[in-house]
Amino acid sequence: MNPVARLSLVDRADVALSIVTQCRLLKVARSSLYWRPAAVSEDDLRLMRRIDELYQAAPFHGARRMMAVLCREGWTVNRKRVRRLMRAMRIEAIYQKPNTSRRHPDHVVYPYLLRGLAIDRPNQVWCADITYVPLAKGFVYLVAVMDWFSRRVLSWRLSTGMDTGFCVEALREALDRYGSPDIFNTDQGVQFTSAAFTGVLAASGVRIGMDGSVLYSIAVMGEAAKGIGPAFKASHPDIPCARSPVFATGSCTSISGPIRGASGTSSSATSTIWRGPCVNPGMA
Repeated sequence: MNPVARLSLVDRADVALSIVTQCRLLKVARSSLYWRPAAVSEDDLRLMRRIDELYQAAPFHGARRMMAVLCREGWTVNRKRVRRLMRAMRIEAIYQKPNTSRRHPDHVVYPYLLRGLAIDRPNQVWCADITYVPLAKGFVYLVAVMDWFSRRVLSWRLSTGMDTGFCVEALREALDRYGSPDIFNTDQGVQFTSAAFTGVLAASGVRIGMDGSVLYSIAVMGEAAKGIGPAFKASHPDIPCARSPVFATGSCTSISGPIRGASGTSSSATSTIWRGPCVNPGMA
């Protein structure tokens, strides 16, 4: 029984046992019986209302950035106060977190098939992974399907959420354009172990291999971590953005095409998935 439940058993009207004895028997502090939470001050309420307005406009602002904006507006605050109020409001900055390969306990994990395998031709082994792409305001997720031997980017998608749909779309496009590989290797992320993703591979007769090592992500998606410009320059030299890694610099903030949102819906006006080829507006 937790302390709150034990505290609720104290009977103030009990004449046989004093409150001190009841608290001692229930192993709760007597001071907590009389404690009442203090009301939020008017100054804090005004500040919380402004923090909420700023958060709605820029949900990627953390306590430090929020403090800087408030100080520019004339508020007298420090980071500790802003952090305390943001915690009380249960809001936090939206940012990329260090795990794009989280496993699902109910999904089937396939064995690793590349150990000792000589990869000496295209379409023998394909691979895919998800990484982050920083933009001028916020970030998006990038999934790329690549040929292991030639390092060619076969298809890619950008999404504002970590849903499975944009991974399946990239996979279907690669299969439609280039046929089926012998082996498709990924990490053990929930997107790649899902029935929707593995079902497409199984229907195409592709052998599925998985590697849970972070070395795989570093080796396969090194181009994406630095900006996918080098990979696109080799694979798509006719695309303007292939000659400029605009994704890594965050300068490409307006790309035409539908974007997939976190809810899975597509809309050209609100949330999107960007499909290749992408044209850098500044170089079009």
